[in-house]
Amino acid sequence: MQPPHPSRSASHLLPRGEKDISRRTLLSSSLALAACAGAPAAPVATRPLKDLFPCPVGVCGMTGQFGDAGWRQVVTREFDQFTPEWEMKMEAILRPDRSLDFARADACADFARANAMRLHGHALVWYSQGADAFADADKTTFARDYDRYVRDVTARYRGRAVSWDVVNEAVAEDGDGLREHHWSAALGDVDHIRRAFDVAHEADPDAVLFLNDYNLENLPRKGATFLKLVETLMKAGTPLHGIGTQSHLDVEIAEGQITAFFREAAATGLKIHVSELDASLKSDRRVDLRTDGQKRAQQAARVVELTEAFMALPAAQRFAFTVWGARDPDSWLNRDARAGSGDSPLLFDAGGAPTSMHGAAVAALA
Repeated sequence: MQPPHPSRSASHLLPRGEKDISRRTLLSSSLALAACAGAPAAPVATRPLKDLFPCPVGVCGMTGQFGDAGWRQVVTREFDQFTPEWEMKMEAILRPDRSLDFARADACADFARANAMRLHGHALVWYSQGADAFADADKTTFARDYDRYVRDVTARYRGRAVSWDVVNEAVAEDGDGLREHHWSAALGDVDHIRRAFDVAHEADPDAVLFLNDYNLENLPRKGATFLKLVETLMKAGTPLHGIGTQSHLDVEIAEGQITAFFREAAATGLKIHVSELDASLKSDRRVDLRTDGQKRAQQAARVVELTEAFMALPAAQRFAFTVWGARDPDSWLNRDARAGSGDSPLLFDAGGAPTSMHGAAVAALA
């Protein structure tokens, strides 16, 4: 298990021979490339991301990708933290009789260890999974098996998983309170969250435990509700150690929204994990008249703002910077039939070359 990188000064973030280039020059060059009509920025030779960031740089993946030589090359070259995209979720581990199957999760843990990557566990409790397996459980059995699941999964990877998303996506879609689901109905809307953190901490006292959610930057109301939940949990003595902001960025949000959320999150004193970064070029508009260059310029601007906001955190709060997929074709946005294909939401293209989004993130580091 690879330890966190020590903090490094900004002069170490660029390859030799480029250290004297100003941040303004780097940033303007990146945005200019992104705005070129019809084409992404040309690939630029650079050091691996894990050598540029002063903290671990993460990526998600699934066992079906382990045999893809191109995927492995990008992942092992660029990243030093690994999040199983699916295989450590309840859907992959929990059987209908509530027994546990660790075969796929173990394969992910073995992959991370074999490639000297930190392992981030994702996710113990999620509102969208587990309902069927727990449907026939009475109140006592429900609580017992809930605890047992969290305890047994966390304990199995003690010493291997450095951290966990303990509860995933607890806040309602629009930010109006918390989600209602089978866990909250049986154990309480806040109490089921506290219970999961308490059990996970008992099972692995050394693991860094996160509350993880999405649209925290995109929707200020949801970000505020999330931080209010964090405050509630902290006041109750919950062993909550970090905030996971998925950062599936809407590239059309107003400038400053990302920065504002990070400043408020930093005030908690907790560790911050950019846990699932991507930035779709597509829009929910029925008619989208933006040119490709305009889309990429918006994408670059939001990724720059996110990276700068993360880097402005105190070093002790910068847990990791994780992207949700290695290459554009690996993204869930391109696998989802509703979204179609052809999006470019990640840092590397199909051939493993850096995209204009990569250039924006690297420019912001300076």
